[in-house]
Amino acid sequence: MELDYLATVLLSSLSSASILLIATIGLAVVFGLMGVINLAHGEFLMIGAYAALTATQYGIPFVIAIPIAIAVTMTIGAVVEVLIIRRLYGRLFDTMLATWGLSIAFYQLAVLIFGTVTPGIGMPQFNLRIGNYSLAGYPLLMIAVAAVATVFVYVLMTRTVYGMKARAAIQMPEMARAIGIESARVNTLTFAIGCGLAGFAGAVLLPIVPATPSMGFAFVIKAFLTVVVAGPVTLTGSALTAVGLGGGASVTASFLTSVAGDAFFFLITAFLLWLYPLGITAKWRTKM
Repeated sequence: MELDYLATVLLSSLSSASILLIATIGLAVVFGLMGVINLAHGEFLMIGAYAALTATQYGIPFVIAIPIAIAVTMTIGAVVEVLIIRRLYGRLFDTMLATWGLSIAFYQLAVLIFGTVTPGIGMPQFNLRIGNYSLAGYPLLMIAVAAVATVFVYVLMTRTVYGMKARAAIQMPEMARAIGIESARVNTLTFAIGCGLAGFAGAVLLPIVPATPSMGFAFVIKAFLTVVVAGPVTLTGSALTAVGLGGGASVTASFLTSVAGDAFFFLITAFLLWLYPLGITAKWRTKM
């Protein structure tokens, strides 16, 4: 086997794993920190993509369209938390049903507003050559984006006053209120941040995955399984799981077929959940 081809496969697989991680981080924050399974996560990703697409159609540069998408999804996420999620903390099944219904509503709303087919914005044209092989540069850029996003969320949740308040508001809400932490406001912000990260994913992946009402479906199942396999240390665990499962599936697809890659992902996921029912990080001491 040519070393050039092997390097190309490895870089492409790391890029695929990074894309999965970018799509997963918001879900990891909401599920890991708040204990809420947000089945509308894929639709928030879709909203971020449409927000960025609409901004670019009005002549706004794509780089500026990304923070606009984050702001839009954070605002919608805050409203959803206040109107729906706030009443369902501690009721996991009810939260799943509520967010599942919300995902259907968002999907149908997107179909009514934008239709089922939407033009993309096109991928920036720069490439990386490795010997006789060439890789599109923008997907490779997602490796750096995923690393920066992961570090940012880790620092935000573990090294800031807000992060300490956010964990206290969920883990010990009565004690948090007793020392002056406004738990309701902190929880709203945390859920909004999770939704904003989903919107960021939809916007930054727009050149790779064109905006459609169903685009979230392509990510939400694998993102959810990644978080479940990760276990209680959701952020670090999700990064490791995304690299292992997403990268492994991509390598398998490169040498075999895309179907084989998906089979690898789901079979290894099932094996890991059988081996570690509480997640691969269940025995770790750190909390993020």
